[in-house]
This record gives sequence, structure tokens and C-alpha cells, in this order.
Amino acid sequence: MARDYTLQRVPRQAQSQIDYAAELNDQQFAAVTAPPGPALVIAGAGSGKTRTLTYRVAYLLDNGIQARNILLLTFTNKAAREMLDRVEQLVPQDTRDIWGGTFHSIGNRILRRHAELVDRRPGFTIMDREDQKELMSSVVADSDVDPKAYRFPKPDVLLDIYSLAQNTGEDLDELIAWRYPYFDHLREPIKRVLAAYEKKKADINCMDFDDLLIKTLELLKENDALRESYQRQFEFVLVDEYQDTNHIQAELIDLLAGRSRNVMVVGDDAQSIYSWRGADFRNILEFPERYPGAQVYKIETNYRSVPEILNFANSAIAANREQFRKALSAHRPDRQMLPALVPVQDPNTQARFVAQRILELRDEGVELNEIAILYRAHFHSMEIQMELTNRGIPFVITSGLRFFEQAHIKDVAAFMKIASNRRDEVAFKRMVRMLPGIGDKSADKLWGEWLRSDLGSAATVTEFSAILTGFAVPAKAKSAWDQLAYTLDELVDAEGKPRRPDEMIPSIVEGVYDDYLRSKFSNYDSRRQDIEQLERYSEAFENIEEFLSQLSLLAGQDAVGATRQEPDAESVTLSSIHQAKGLEWRAVFLVWLADGMFPNNRVIDSDDDGAGLEEERRLFYVAATRAKDELYLIYPIFWPAAHSGDTLQRPSRFLEEVPSDLMEEWRVGAGW
Repeated sequence: MARDYTLQRVPRQAQSQIDYAAELNDQQFAAVTAPPGPALVIAGAGSGKTRTLTYRVAYLLDNGIQARNILLLTFTNKAAREMLDRVEQLVPQDTRDIWGGTFHSIGNRILRRHAELVDRRPGFTIMDREDQKELMSSVVADSDVDPKAYRFPKPDVLLDIYSLAQNTGEDLDELIAWRYPYFDHLREPIKRVLAAYEKKKADINCMDFDDLLIKTLELLKENDALRESYQRQFEFVLVDEYQDTNHIQAELIDLLAGRSRNVMVVGDDAQSIYSWRGADFRNILEFPERYPGAQVYKIETNYRSVPEILNFANSAIAANREQFRKALSAHRPDRQMLPALVPVQDPNTQARFVAQRILELRDEGVELNEIAILYRAHFHSMEIQMELTNRGIPFVITSGLRFFEQAHIKDVAAFMKIASNRRDEVAFKRMVRMLPGIGDKSADKLWGEWLRSDLGSAATVTEFSAILTGFAVPAKAKSAWDQLAYTLDELVDAEGKPRRPDEMIPSIVEGVYDDYLRSKFSNYDSRRQDIEQLERYSEAFENIEEFLSQLSLLAGQDAVGATRQEPDAESVTLSSIHQAKGLEWRAVFLVWLADGMFPNNRVIDSDDDGAGLEEERRLFYVAATRAKDELYLIYPIFWPAAHSGDTLQRPSRFLEEVPSDLMEEWRVGAGW
């Protein structure tokens, strides 16, 4: 019979002089000094979550826990570094042996020690996204799939499908049927390619970022002795941003904490907004069920925002059924300024209001760096980008490229440019390279034929198809080439002159581009929305040359409003709300708060029992709690269209859920 023998802890030679009760508020103190055992810390926005985790690590060290026995899991390397640097300043102990870092970095550290147990050699390479795309391309080329014969998903899309399936634990067949139904007929070849990709990684001794989690989980599940060794080592497991974990990360935490059950997870269910990339809201909601007897601590004192903003935010999230109920209270005094509810006539008036108010705030002493414009979708920033550019207000965009610089906008414009200027070689080659079977060499040859034909002359051509069908195109491209020819026919009138821009865009999308968009980009829905917005914008232009000139001017102005500004240059931030999580500004403008825009129509019409709408409401809550001093809630009453008529818009249902006395309405009128 085995005998149990317990090693006594070596007394610490030095302890910190931290007065925990004095340096923390009562709620933070309760969490930091929690006894061993499972603990869930619900840390509201701006409540000092990082401070709480940092002091918890210091408290464990002060109470004799060895640094090597502490595991701190975060979502960014920056967060891990900041916390560990702060711990080092707080305590006299040597903190270098703490296992702190992202889930992926900890997985890499473990796998380096035991690579042979997961079919790798110790010197395996970690591929970045470009490496993955190159490898996937070679796998597709070596497979029985002919991606040029039909619209097979590009490597980027294949990688996203595979990653989502792995991180959500969803069956690949069901995932394709649900999220990528337009690839349902390609399900079997996709599965074969992904299996070949997995084998190829092993053959060349490589891993991608998902492997760092999946292989670590596989390693621990299949090797009992190894799992128990790490469980004994990690006596205390701490997790940051727990609401953002996916099912693999949650299972990994459960495995590592399976022996001691000394796991403290910190997060805010009200800020769970990443289900689209695999995060599972149920992980934080069901933590007390997975860990019976777990203590739940709530940290509800907000140090960021004024009371008026917090009252609004508390009311905004109250309608969600699935949540840990809490009420943030402000540490700061009243500002005597309620969040501003700003209905405006149309999107252009919205842009004018935002720009004018920004200039006023700057005159009032608020630096441009302390101002942000937040939105649900990237296309919501289009008119605002134009207005800021025209007024010379510098801005940086954290949510991607400027609207008119995006690939899908430039793709659509290429078709329009050819209809307007038959000698535009760049536009022609961009257009034809979208077709399956046509690369750079084929594009060069086709351009030569184009120049030699009537299409390359000054003669007016009314039927592109009559000439293009005679071109020597690769056999794999024949069907798509014919469709392109018919699409170009639709872009000109009976006299061969370009049609109106808003007439061209639907023909381009429905004729050729939609299929390409699906296969090329993983975020098809949001890019399609951008194109729909471009079509609405184009309705203001009678003339194609004027429209294309405006696009080029807005995309090419580097001097003002460019995303390539010096990092320390003073500028307003434009950001999607998803990108803004964790950040804060003195003044926040939340735009396009119209039903169907925010919340998104696709969410409103979904049949997910309200889960999607609740996540949209959490997103709204995250946006509101980014503001420290001033919050502007803006929506256009009309969405104008020159030929189809104005669309009357209702304010977002999220605004209507908040009592009117928590906002002050601003009536925006035109000046003389």
C-alpha cells in the first residue's frame, strides 16, 4: 500500500510590505484574499480587473506559494507582461519562475518539452498566417481538387473554416452547412483538403497557432502521468478575460486545475462579444455549475466613467436574461452632463455633427487622441471618413483600411473603370484575375488581345460579349469569361455609354463578383454589406466619371486622415466596437444607432432564441463603457437614396430600452 508523504513549505525569507486592505477596495480585497478553491471574479468595466489579478499573484507569493506553482493565463502577451512586471515591483520574491503568458505561449512551452508525444520533433516550426496560406495552397495544388475549374475556397477561407471548427468543437459538416452554406456542395473535397493539410504539417514538422492549443489538450488528455505532473506543479491557476475563452481553452483550464481545483477566473459576462470567432459565453455563465462550491466575487466600482454614463450602461444591459446581475457604481463625481441622444436628418448630417463637435471639444481642451468614433460595422464610418478628411481632422482607423481602400471596394470599381475607360490596363487585369484559371500571364495575353480588338479602340462598343467570346481564354476560365462578357454588356447602354453607378453595381455583384467574394474572403457578410452601402452612396452620382474620381480622391489622400500617420501624431480614433474593447476615451461618439444597423438586421432576423440579440446588447454595453466623460448616441432618421426614395429609420431598440431621463436629447438644426 502506497504511503502519502507531504513536503512542508519552506518559510519565505521575505514578504512584501503590501497593505492589501488599504490598497484595494472591499470587493477587490475579498477576491485577492480568497481562500483556496474555485473562484469566479466578475469584474465590471473599468473596475480594476488587472489590478485584482496582479495583487492576487502577489498575495499568493506572500503566502508561501512558489512562483513555479503559479500559472497565469492571458489573451495577449502585453497583458501578461504588464501584470508580471507589476508583480515584480510589488514583492521582493523572485517572480521569474511564474508561468505567465497567453494560452498559445504556454501551450508552446509545454509542447516543446514533449513534442514527440504529439507526432512532432522538438525543433518544430510555428507557422504564421502567411506560412499557413502558402502550405494550404500547396496542399490544394497536390490534391484532386481543381480550384480553377470552379469556385473552391481560397486558402484564407479554408483556414478560417478549419480554425472555427477546431475552436468551437463543432462538427465540420454541420459548421459548413450552418455558417458556409454556399460551400455545402464542396463539403467532401474541403474535408479531404483539410485532412491533407493536417498530414502535411506533421510531415514537415510544423504547427499552426491552433495546434498550440489542440495538441496541448491532446497531450494532457492522452498521457495520465504527464497530466498529473503538470497538475501537481500548477497549484494555483489564474485566468484573465475568461468570458473570451473557447471550448478548448476552457477544457485546458479544467484539466490543469483538475487536482487542486485552485482556479480563479476573472472576466465580465457583459463583455462577451466574440462568439463569431469561437468564444463561448457559456463558459463563464456555467462556471459555478462546473465547479460546485465555487465562490463568486463581484467587483462593481468603476474608476473610468462618470455616474451619468454608468447609469446609462447599467440600464442598457439590464434587458439581457442570461447574465450575472450587477450594478456598476462610479468612483468619480457627477459631471452634470447626461449622455447625448442625437437624432439627425441623414448620414451626411451625422458626419457633419460628429466633425463639428470634435472641433468644439478640441477647443474645450480635449485632445484629439482622447476622442473616438465607434461603430458596429466598418461601412458605418464611410461618410464620417469623408467629412473628417474634408475638414482636415486627422484620424486613425483601428478597424481596418479606409473604406475606399478595401480590396472588395477596389474590385467592384475595376469593372466600372473598364466600362468608363477601355484603356485602363490596371483595372482590366484586376478584373480578369478574379476569374478561375486566369493568372498574371493569362491576364497579360488577354490585355494584348483587348488592345488589338475594337474594345481597345476609341470605337463605341455596345456588346462586349460579341467580341470577348472570340478571345483565347484558358479552358478552365471559359464559363466565367462568358459570364464576365455578359456582365460588361449590362454596364453600358444602347449607345455604348456607361450606365449610372448605382445601376452598374448590382450587375457586377450578381453577374460575377458575388461568387468570387464568397470564395475569396472569410468575412463575406460584412464585405457584402460594404458593397451594398457603396451602392447607396453611388445613388448620389449621375456620372460614372465623377463617382470614380471621388473614390480615388478619398482613397488617395495621405496627407490628412490617413491610417499611415506617425504613431504619436494627435488624431481621432475610428474603430469598430469589437476592436475598441479594453480601451477608453474621454469622449465617445457611437454612430448609426438605428434598428437594423445596430442591432444588425441579420441578428434581428435570426432564429437563435435571442442569443444573438443578447450579444449585440453586450456589444452596445461595451461601447458605452468606453467613454469616460462624454457619450454621444447618434442615429440618422432617414437613409436617403436618390432614385429609390428615402428610408425612414427607427432608433435602435437598445436606445428605446433605456429610460429617457438617463439621456439628454440634442436637436440638431442647420445653421445659416
